[in-house]
Amino acid sequence: MNTDHAEKACDLFAEGRSCAQAVFAAFTDVTGLDEKTALLLSSSFGGGMGRMREVCGACSAIFMAAGLLYGYTSTDDIKEKSEHYARIQELAARFREKHGTIICRELLKGLNVDSSPMPEARTAKYYKVRPCIRFVNTAAEILDQYMKENPPLNSK
Repeated sequence: MNTDHAEKACDLFAEGRSCAQAVFAAFTDVTGLDEKTALLLSSSFGGGMGRMREVCGACSAIFMAAGLLYGYTSTDDIKEKSEHYARIQELAARFREKHGTIICRELLKGLNVDSSPMPEARTAKYYKVRPCIRFVNTAAEILDQYMKENPPLNSK
């Protein structure tokens, strides 16, 4: 298992991947997905879900990875479902503790951001102004720490 998923996630983000893609694809070594599938699956979640500025894509990515690593499939095991939802709430709380919120538009407060479907060009100015790489880094660190504390149930 790669022990520095944060570095890989930040590299993927710096290459032009969305926040969600960067975090989710950084964990392919434990989820068992190939990179292309990981990028496709997470492509809808960047910019707070399709640039709607809702839940941060980096958070959504750790929730998706947690589903693969710890999720449930049973339709009638309420205990299992409740435990998984508690896990997701804990991961969200860890992110919120570091950044105050898990909502994209609140994380980007003070920046001129919109929710149009047109992504911004990834220029040097973009990377200089945007705090998103910090959120990508935090999300990957949170999931790494969680996995150390709770070995995955469903890893590859």
